[in-house]
Amino acid sequence: MSAEFSTLAAFTALLAGAPGVDQKAMGEAEARNGQLTKPPGALGRLEDIAIWYAGWRGTPRPNIEAPQVIVFAGNHGVTKQGVSAFPAEVTEQMVLNFQHGGAAINQLSKAAGADLDVIALDLDTPTADFTQGPAMSEAEIVAALSAGWNAVNPDTDLLVVGEMGIGNTTSAAAIAHTLYGGAAEDWVGRGTGVGDAGLANKVRVVREGVAINDTPKGLEALRCLGGRELAGMVGAIARARNLRIPVILDGFIATAAAATLADAVEGALDHVVAGHVSAESAHGALLAQLDKRPILDLNMRLGEGSGAAVAINILKAAVACHSGMATFAEAGVSDA
Repeated sequence: MSAEFSTLAAFTALLAGAPGVDQKAMGEAEARNGQLTKPPGALGRLEDIAIWYAGWRGTPRPNIEAPQVIVFAGNHGVTKQGVSAFPAEVTEQMVLNFQHGGAAINQLSKAAGADLDVIALDLDTPTADFTQGPAMSEAEIVAALSAGWNAVNPDTDLLVVGEMGIGNTTSAAAIAHTLYGGAAEDWVGRGTGVGDAGLANKVRVVREGVAINDTPKGLEALRCLGGRELAGMVGAIARARNLRIPVILDGFIATAAAATLADAVEGALDHVVAGHVSAESAHGALLAQLDKRPILDLNMRLGEGSGAAVAINILKAAVACHSGMATFAEAGVSDA
């Protein structure tokens, strides 16, 4: 199904009208959880995750059989400002690595039993340098949102979105700064490993970009300060909501992209769980702003959807226990 919007306003309206959680299925899943052959609460957060997942899938006894990982790639004009330790050419080189099966996300997707799709978005045409004005026109961001929307397989039952784009930690920091305030320094990290001078330069770029774009909010923050790969992730997350597909959020960049949805429409990320907290310095603070408690804390900071891909197996474990365990009545075990 192709995207059903041609403007940012239409995309926002579509998101605002997206379905919510199935309260009946969620209640039935919670009741089932209380009858399983275990002490109440013995599986901790796995129980909460399974009930949440059941509510979004609309069945009290769900299964996870077809997870999908989508990695979006884009190039950023802001790299002209020297914000990365790597040149922009690395984006395309890594896309080739994904396509040839040689990256971490290939291995993690395979280990989780997930299909992996790689979507390169106009790598020959970087976004504009956002210290000079908006990174994207409305037509450009709508095209990237549409690519993300159309990349979601309607038959998937769990979605992870990841990214590749030299310079995108700077975009993510700028988005976090414009949405949540504070000082630019609060949101800027070392990304690919810049030194102290590079870190100071990134702070400058973030501060200037937010100021020149007049502190944009919601999806305007994504348009003015983001990149095509961030917009692709946002489009995919929105499409997943439209289809009641739960989403596992990855690291700092994916979370910053998703935050623009939450800022645009209240409750837009209710179908999303945080897969992990990354080692990127501001990720924990960004998750706190979204009230998302991470499932894993493994000191990862790769991006690509890697941390979220690891968390697929945690969700599989949660759902397998919830749907596969016997109830006390089925097992003939006394619950008194």
